[in-house]
Amino acid sequence: MTTGARWHRRAQRHLAHSLKWRIVVVFLLLGTAVAGMFAFGAQRAFAVGWREAARPLLNDYVEHLARDVTGGTDTPDLARAQALVARLPLTLRIDGPRLHWSSHPGAPAVREGGSPALSATTADGHVLRFGLDTGSIERRPRFFGGLLLALLGAVLLAWWVLRRLLRPLDDIGAGARRFGSGDFSQPIPVRHAHAPDELGTLAQTINTMGQDIHRMLEAKRALLLAISHELRSPLTRARLNAELLPEDGEGGVQRNALLRDLQEMAGLITDLLESERLAGRHAALQREPTDLPALAQGVLQELSSRHAAAAQVPIDSQGDLGAVAVDPARLRLLLRNLLDNALRHASDAAQPPELHLRREGDKLLIAVRDHGPGVDDAHLQRLSEPFYRPDSARTRAAGGVGLGLTLCRLVAEAHGGQLRLSQAHPGLRAEAEFTLG
Repeated sequence: MTTGARWHRRAQRHLAHSLKWRIVVVFLLLGTAVAGMFAFGAQRAFAVGWREAARPLLNDYVEHLARDVTGGTDTPDLARAQALVARLPLTLRIDGPRLHWSSHPGAPAVREGGSPALSATTADGHVLRFGLDTGSIERRPRFFGGLLLALLGAVLLAWWVLRRLLRPLDDIGAGARRFGSGDFSQPIPVRHAHAPDELGTLAQTINTMGQDIHRMLEAKRALLLAISHELRSPLTRARLNAELLPEDGEGGVQRNALLRDLQEMAGLITDLLESERLAGRHAALQREPTDLPALAQGVLQELSSRHAAAAQVPIDSQGDLGAVAVDPARLRLLLRNLLDNALRHASDAAQPPELHLRREGDKLLIAVRDHGPGVDDAHLQRLSEPFYRPDSARTRAAGGVGLGLTLCRLVAEAHGGQLRLSQAHPGLRAEAEFTLG
């Protein structure tokens, strides 16, 4: 694509998606049209006015002009006539027994049937018809050109002022995007905060809204952390008491069911605490050189106690991974959740899930693909939301409370990357991207 075509497409995007640029373009077109109409109207008015003002003068001096053409004789002198029209903005037509000449053939002032011209008759019968050459004025529009340039300069100045007045809109947009991403550290700058205009008032209102949202989120996080911490102690006591129940008979079945429920509650509390730690803007990562294939193999061995297919999961390592600088505890959490999710929801599939590890420069890619039923496209983008479970095979009955993929997304974001979920046909593909420190 050529540079001109790229510039054209960028301009179209600006006009289509920017109110500021549309206002600027309308202002420029309006200013240019007004300047052009004013200059053209003033030029025509000047020409017509000059002609009307000069006609009485020509009436008074037509005899003087005739004598200048004849040189005081009875017959017009062509050389003197040519010198006259070259010196003055006049048109002249001579009709007579010996000479027929027109300085401007076809000009309205000298054309037969045209607008009336001033005339004089010499002693030998030649008729001299004089008119005003308005074309000479129109062909030299220096004054009007200067006026047009001045008006265009004023339009450009107004455009610059308009750009400056609308610049706070850019700051407001950037601030709203920061707040939406959870960054409340930098408020939107307010121009003339002591006496703000409408845009300044809007920026102050959005800043206040951002502070209120920040306080609400911090209060929610503090409450969740406090509840999670407080629940650990009674859960520990309940687990100890459950351990004291008899292991045999009917009581043993109830004991095992109670221990499973307590273990699930403890895991949920641990996941909640970890999600809140990772959701903070300054999530503390303990990066250290990590052998990724060995870490993945350890996670699969851990999962093999719950999923028989875990031992069959192939690990595909592409490129020279080496020792990657990541937080091994958080990476273990991500691998465990991704693989557990794939094994749980593809337990009836003909093929086991696949694990792919790839390094591209300072980017680390971890992809887990299963061959299960997958999910509907309508649920795909919401799978990484906390406690979200689609109405499909991926429900609570299949295990999980909806925090596994949320933790995977937070781990990837804490490492400067992202989690992408896509259809694998069949199955689901989850790809986590990391920025290596």
